[in-house]
This record gives sequence, structure tokens and C-alpha cells, in this order.
Amino acid sequence: MSEKKLNLEAAIKDRQAKVAILGLGYVGLPLALAFAEKGFVCYGIDPDRRRIRDLNSGKSYIADLEASRIKASIKSGRLIATDNFTRLSRAHAVLVCVPTPLGKSKDPDFSFVLDAADSIAPRLKRGQLIIIESTIYPGMTVELIGPRLEEQTGLKPGRDFHLAMSPERIDPGNRKFTLQNTPKVVGGINPSSTRLAALLYRQILDQVVPVSSPTVAEMTKLLENTFRQINIGLVNEIAIICDKLKINALEVIDAASTKPFGFMTFYPGPGTGGHCIPVDPIYLSWKMKSLNYRARFIELATEVNAQMPEFWVNKAQSALDRRGKGLCNARVLVLGVSYKKDIADLRESPALEILKLLLDKGARVQYHDPFIPAVKLDHRELKSVKLTPARVANSDCVVIATDHSSLDYKMIKACAQLLVDTRGVYHRLKL
Repeated sequence: MSEKKLNLEAAIKDRQAKVAILGLGYVGLPLALAFAEKGFVCYGIDPDRRRIRDLNSGKSYIADLEASRIKASIKSGRLIATDNFTRLSRAHAVLVCVPTPLGKSKDPDFSFVLDAADSIAPRLKRGQLIIIESTIYPGMTVELIGPRLEEQTGLKPGRDFHLAMSPERIDPGNRKFTLQNTPKVVGGINPSSTRLAALLYRQILDQVVPVSSPTVAEMTKLLENTFRQINIGLVNEIAIICDKLKINALEVIDAASTKPFGFMTFYPGPGTGGHCIPVDPIYLSWKMKSLNYRARFIELATEVNAQMPEFWVNKAQSALDRRGKGLCNARVLVLGVSYKKDIADLRESPALEILKLLLDKGARVQYHDPFIPAVKLDHRELKSVKLTPARVANSDCVVIATDHSSLDYKMIKACAQLLVDTRGVYHRLKL
């Protein structure tokens, strides 16, 4: 792309604008496909050469995306999957979709986003549109990313190039709310950045919601997932309280759910998992510490949710003790280890902590998960076993940690000597 300032608005409307997606994971790849299928040339850029080989072979490594869509987009030449970062210089718009995980100390790790900015900088051209989709702390686009690009290039955001933030809202496995029909929040560093970013997304999405700044967009994402973390924490604490009162927490929640106003239903479980709920609120809490404020609700909800694996393991241990077996050397079968049902995703899964606690207490642990063939726990590795009536019956305790739809719950109940249902499956299915 030449240094000459292009008419980006016209290029977007005519779908002549070239789009680059940095990061081809569960966020970036659906976006890349959506742009390619709407007639844009899209460079999908990822340093993982295995991913690039799979895509160029027409294979999908994300369960929600059919291989046929990838194959068609690659064949049409609209989707160009590559690990060559020089393609960034050919793009009119660059979308950053790299991960922002927690480090070992549970502090946010922004290194992938900063590396992405450093990859863009030497290829940044006047008139380009840069959009951050990765989850970051409120103010990072304005305080860190924009100045970082300006320092390395001499190009000023809002004057020489456009800069916006539009947080991803992907929910893996959700077939009702997809990329296309989930409203997209967009906040630019100035009005023209907001307008152009919103225009780009309107080419592929049903609804775009412009906001006044990148910081508002960043905060919107953190509010959404902090809301869920806190409400899950509340209902998990209600489950602990009901356990101490010796009443059924699920029955209480169902009764409360009959109120037609002022109540929103959440259900307890083994804790929170995935790429957002256990992670995003910590970004907000972390940022507040730098402003000399303690986000107490967030910290408490995080603490409650983090203790749920131990709560359920203690339930199993108490039940085994009452049967005169004990947890040490007990045969325990854990069903499901992904963080939510019907997906192959282990990120922050509370089931992993359940496995670790059981092993640390001396239990002889096996697990079954149709989506996860093997898991590594510190220096230990477990492989998924076949789920059979004999294996269920020979287990001293069966723990349902993830409620995959394909599991035969009637068989499990009929054969299990002792059943710990962390997901409320049997209450929900009325079994």
C-alpha cells in the first residue's frame, strides 16, 4: 500500500479494502472467514505454522467452524493464511486478535498484544485502520498501544492512521449467538476512527454499537464478564450455604426464578473457566490497584469461585468416608474436563483443579471426555478412558465435572456406586 492517503471509506464500501487478522484462534479465524466470505481479501496471519498448514489444507482446528468454509475461502483466494508478517503492509485494516492470558502470578500478560503492535509498527502506513480486539485493561489503547506505535513510526494515531478498540464477544459452542448476530461495540481514538471501524464491521455483522472512546469499549468487555463472575460467585456461595442448611440449592434457585422481575437466574458449579470469566475481571482489579483502589467485589467473587473445586472434592471425600472407604486409594472417575460442555477447550477449566486435588489426596483417578484425549497436570499425564457401564460400576465415586451432552446420564446413574454432580445435571434433566 502506498504512502498516499487512500479513501478508506470508499474501499470498505466497495469491499476493495484488504483486511489483515493478527492471530487465528477462536476469535481471529471466524473474523477472517467472515471477511473472506463477504468478498474482502483477508490475510490471516499467525506465527503457528501448524495452524497455517491446516488452513491451507482446508482443515479446521476450531469445532464451531466447518472445514468446508475454510476450504472454499482458501480456494477462492479471498483468505490467505500465512505466517509472513510483511503482508501487514498490504492491508488497509489490521485487526489484532491475540490472546491476553494470566501469568503464573495471576497478573495480566499483555506481551502478545505488545508484540503485535511491534509487528505492525514497521509496516504501518498512513491511512491504515488498526483495531484491537484482544481483551485489555481500560485505557490501554490510548495510554500504551497508540503511543507505542507513534514512538516507533512517527505517525500519530487519529491524524496519520486510525485506531480503535472493539472487544471480542465470541462464545465457543454457542449456536444461538454467533459472530454475525452478536452486537459489536466499537470505540475509536477519534470520531473518524470510530466511524471507519464501525463501517468495516457493518460489512459482516448485523449490528454495530459505536461508543465514545476505546476506554469505554475496553471497560464494556470487562463489565460484561465481571457481571458474570460476580453472579456466579454469589450463586456458588448460595450453594455452600444451602449445603450447610441441608437444603437443595437448585430447588431454591428454581423457586426464585419464578419471580418475573428483579431476579436473573445463575446456577452453581465447579467454578469458572474459559478465556473470559475467570480472567477479565482480574484485568480490572489489576488496573484499579494502580489507581489505589481495591475492587473488593471482584476479588471476593474470584476467591469464592476458585474454592469450588475443593468444595466438591470435599463432598466426595465426606461421602466416601461415610461409606467407610476414604478418598485415598479410592477409584474415582471424573466425567468431563473441558471448561464447558461440548467443546474441546481446557483454558482455566475448574475440572483440572478437581483432578489435581483428587490425585494429591491419593485417589486413583481416571477421566472420560469425548473432546479431550489427554491432559497434563504438572508432571503427570492422564488419558481419556472409554465410558462403559462396567467402568462406572467399578468406580468408588463418579464426579460429573463437565456436563457434555453426549454422556449417557441414565446409565451413569444406574451403575454408579456414588455420584457427585457438580453441574446439577440430574436436577435439570429431572432424573
